[in-house]
Amino acid sequence: MTKVIRINRVGGPEVMELVDVELGPPGPGEAQVRQHAIGINFIDVYFRTGLYPQPLPGGLGMEGAGVVEAIGEGVTEVKVGDRVAYAGRPIGAYAEARNMPASQLLVLPDNVDFDTAAAMMLQGLTVQYLFHRTVPLKAGDTILFHAAAGGVGLIACQWAKLLGVTLIGTVGSDEKAELATRNGAHHVINYNKENFTTRVREITGGKGVTAVYDSIGKDTFIGSLDCLRPLGTMVSFGNASGPVDPFSLNELASRGSLFVTRPSLMAYMATRADLEMAAKSLFGVVASGEVKIDVRQRYALADVARAHTELEARLTTGSSILLP
Repeated sequence: MTKVIRINRVGGPEVMELVDVELGPPGPGEAQVRQHAIGINFIDVYFRTGLYPQPLPGGLGMEGAGVVEAIGEGVTEVKVGDRVAYAGRPIGAYAEARNMPASQLLVLPDNVDFDTAAAMMLQGLTVQYLFHRTVPLKAGDTILFHAAAGGVGLIACQWAKLLGVTLIGTVGSDEKAELATRNGAHHVINYNKENFTTRVREITGGKGVTAVYDSIGKDTFIGSLDCLRPLGTMVSFGNASGPVDPFSLNELASRGSLFVTRPSLMAYMATRADLEMAAKSLFGVVASGEVKIDVRQRYALADVARAHTELEARLTTGSSILLP
C-alpha cells in the first residue's frame, strides 16, 4: 500500500483526503518512482477547485522527484536506481510512490538534490519556454513579470538577469519586493501601494515593455495590456485571481497591434526532444549556480490542506514542496 492524496469532489482544501491505495507494478512504458519530494503549484489549485476539470475521483500534483524502483516492458529512458524528476501529466504527484510514463522522466544531474528538483521542474521549465520560445528574449529587452516573488517569479528574476533583460516585477508587500530585488529584478512595484500600469510607463519613459508575463489573470489583464509597447506580447500563463473576462480584439488593435497568447507547459513539452532540450537548459543554469531554486516552504504530505490554504492566501514566497 502507498499513501496518496485523492479528491472525490471539487472545492476548498478540505476536499483533499490522504488515503491508502494498492500500487501495482509498472505497465509497459512505465516506471515506478518512490518519491522523495513533490512540487506544489497554483495549477494544483485549479484542478482542485474545478477551474481545470478532470475525472473524479482523481489525484493532484504535477511534479516530483525520486528514485526509480521498477520499470515496465519496453522502457529505455530510465533504469532502476536512477534519480529522476518530472513535470506535467498525468496528474497525481501527491503520493508516496507512483507509476509514471517513462517518457516523462528526466535523469537528474548528481549535483541537483531531490528538494531542488521537485521545486524547479514545472516552474523552471515554465520560465525556460516563456523566455526562450514564447517570446524569445534578448539582451536589452524590458519585460513586466507579475508575482515576481513567487516560485516562478524568483526563477524568472534570475534568468532575466542572466540574459541581460530588464525585469520589472510586481509583488504584494515590501518584504516580497526586497526578495525579488535580491534575486535580480531591476524594478519592483508593490501593487498595494502603487498603480503598476502607471509605474511601468514611468520606468520605461512612456515606451512600454516588450512582453508582460501574467499568471494572475482577471485582476491584472487589462492593466497589463496598457503596459505593452506597440507590437508587444501579452503572455497570460495563469489565473490566480480567476480566469480572464472575455474581451474585444479591438482592445489589442487600439493599443498598437498587440499580440496575446495563452501557453501551457504540456504544449511546449509535447515531444521528448522538446522536453530534453528544455531540461538541459534548466539543469545547466541551476547546476552552474546562475539560477538558484529557493525552497522556502516544506510540508508533510498529510499537511497538504495547510499548504494550499497558504498558497491561495499568497502567504508563501519562493517554492513550496511536500515531503512524503
